[in-house]
Amino acid sequence: MIIETERLILREWKKSDVDSMATINQDPKVMEFFPSTRSYAETEKFIDGNIRAYEKYGYCLYAVELKEGHKFIGFVGLNYTDFAAHFTPAVEIGWRLGSQFWGKGYATEGAKAALDYGFKKCGLKEIVSFTVPTNVRSIRVMEKMGLKLDGNFAHPQLPADHPLSQHVLYCLTKADYLHKVQETI
Repeated sequence: MIIETERLILREWKKSDVDSMATINQDPKVMEFFPSTRSYAETEKFIDGNIRAYEKYGYCLYAVELKEGHKFIGFVGLNYTDFAAHFTPAVEIGWRLGSQFWGKGYATEGAKAALDYGFKKCGLKEIVSFTVPTNVRSIRVMEKMGLKLDGNFAHPQLPADHPLSQHVLYCLTKADYLHKVQETI
């Protein structure tokens, strides 16, 4: 276990997570704002990449399970990203939960804990998040965490004319985060 919240456990990945994560990655509802669903092999590669990222950086997109019953529900965490954009290299906060777990506040709860971990335990100076402008659910999570809109960009891994090319970028600095935390005390 890496991070524990009131209802969630964010932990390192296990090989036994592949089947459950592959099911989430193949759900068209979950993958609505991605160019395609992900295959079983792509999911295995994703999990292996997160295991290596944790070893290298001390953070990753963590496997998430409910405390009650230890049910696997998806991932939440931090991801080093270095594709060619004006704000990279950067650390992105991201999440992907099975659609049956939406609307319960799990993404926000897990992401807030990952944000805190990134700033306080990993010493990160800034954390970003991005999505397509029509992904209002994810934008709502970003705003609930205190991230602020920082503009738009064309995702360099998609053709410029692709319907999902345009993204909104949200950012939060450690200084702003710590200031906000102090205000709530």
